[in-house]
Amino acid sequence: MGTSSMRTLRKIGILGGTFDPPHVAHLIVGESALDVAGLDAVFFVPAFQSPSKTGLPGASARQRVTMTRLAVKGNPGFKCLDIEAKRKGRSYTVETLEELTAEAPGTEFVLILGADSFLDFSAWKSPERIVQLASLLVYPRNGFSLSPDLPFFRHARMMEGPSVEVSSSMIRRRVAMGKSIRYLVPDAVDRYIRLHRLYRRD
Repeated sequence: MGTSSMRTLRKIGILGGTFDPPHVAHLIVGESALDVAGLDAVFFVPAFQSPSKTGLPGASARQRVTMTRLAVKGNPGFKCLDIEAKRKGRSYTVETLEELTAEAPGTEFVLILGADSFLDFSAWKSPERIVQLASLLVYPRNGFSLSPDLPFFRHARMMEGPSVEVSSSMIRRRVAMGKSIRYLVPDAVDRYIRLHRLYRRD
């Protein structure tokens, strides 16, 4: 997406992650955020390498960007940005927000993150700067409760919505075991995984 088209959007949600692979819970969170926060769009941003995860992802950055584009295709409110995949190295949210803000000054950014991620938010790179660049929209995760005493809680809005317990690691395990992942990922992503034999043990 170019700078000119970004400037026509006033309020953009940012949903980052490894998307290894992208699945239905990512899409449900994005759609809920569009509705709850009155967003013009949600940008899905696959990380090149997540600072919080050790080891290499199961799929390459290019493959994860391609799968994410397949996953969001057909929803006019969704876009996939390859900004972090192109930057390479560790993917830091603050750097992505700085770059997007420079490209589209005046745009309001909303960082969408799960309750589990918010618990660690104070340990992220430059959290004080992040909350200057974007407001926080936190979606529920089963087993994670948030206290108002948490750092940066006053910067966060809790998002009500369905909590779908689907994870990328669970999908990778199912593929490795030869089990179906139908309805856990969009059909196009399922086909891509099978075509490229991703996550298989053989």
